[in-house]
Amino acid sequence: MSRFWSPVVQTLTPYVPGEQPQMQRLVKLNTNESPYGPSPKALIAIAEQTNADLRLYPDPEGSALKKAIAKLHGLNTNQVFLGNGSDEVLAHVFLGLLKHQEPVLFPDITYSFYPVYCKLFGIEFKSIPLGSEFEIEPNDYQSPNGGIIFPNPNAPTGRAIPRTQIEALIAKNQDSVVVIDEAYVDYGTESCIPLLRGDGCPKNLLVVHTLSKSRALAGLRVGFAVGHPDLIAGLERVKNSFNSYPLGRLAQAGAIAAIEDQAYLEETCAKVINTRQHLVDELKNLGFNTLPSSANFIFTRHPTHSGTSLYQALRERGIIVRHFKSPRIEEFLRITIGTNEQGHELLAALTEIVSKA
Repeated sequence: MSRFWSPVVQTLTPYVPGEQPQMQRLVKLNTNESPYGPSPKALIAIAEQTNADLRLYPDPEGSALKKAIAKLHGLNTNQVFLGNGSDEVLAHVFLGLLKHQEPVLFPDITYSFYPVYCKLFGIEFKSIPLGSEFEIEPNDYQSPNGGIIFPNPNAPTGRAIPRTQIEALIAKNQDSVVVIDEAYVDYGTESCIPLLRGDGCPKNLLVVHTLSKSRALAGLRVGFAVGHPDLIAGLERVKNSFNSYPLGRLAQAGAIAAIEDQAYLEETCAKVINTRQHLVDELKNLGFNTLPSSANFIFTRHPTHSGTSLYQALRERGIIVRHFKSPRIEEFLRITIGTNEQGHELLAALTEIVSKA
């Protein structure tokens, strides 16, 4: 610990991202990246912007990208906020919209960056226990709060709740912002974005998206939030006090092309959903218990093999999944849905591991 660190740094427990191993032969199923490449149109757009204009700053407002997002979702451009990945968007959300006297509410098992942001920005928070089946129960979020945030579907569980329940939650929390983190929404969950269209747009709903998952642009770092113009204006004030140019020229060009190629999104998401169902069915035959998933990953455990032993045994075979050493979930593995071929390798390895019991 350095004597030059500020007090807040000394008390931080940073977020730990998924491992990016450098093994030569590897089945990488640990960070929920898409098993398929980005839209070919996105790659062409990026290539076309790789020229001498890179000496110039990008559009600080990202106007063309905001226009593309607004058009896709039936919104106005003043309802769109951009950031360097959804993590940066979320950081601005915590500082700009969730820092109040009352605590922020979020699930006790969820995206582990949420408590990190709270500690970084000095925000009080209260974690709400998931139900017995690891579900989010909206009725548990009725206590006084400075905001509510959770992913839908939740991570790392993959469980989702219907939009009608979220709509009721929004109506019961008129004095605070409800943030729905829809990083994995394209894999089988109802988005809350339709609630933001037209004159009935709730003033307290913010929906956050990333292009890192279903649109396969994790390497570009593009995220956005959509909500009432008043919320977006607050986020813009924070952004312009922190980094006026969060998205480079290549990121904006690739993101626009990816947003516009909806057919490619639907094609690749359908592949992931089909592979997910096949994997769940085969794991059941091996004795695994898997939570219902609406994401591009599954959360599963075996009744006679610990999560730690399964994780290590897979790693020894060059297959990397995610294991969390946390209460209630230490026996689970979070497994990203890969290609069919990667799924076959995973199942073959697990068949061998389980049979040795």
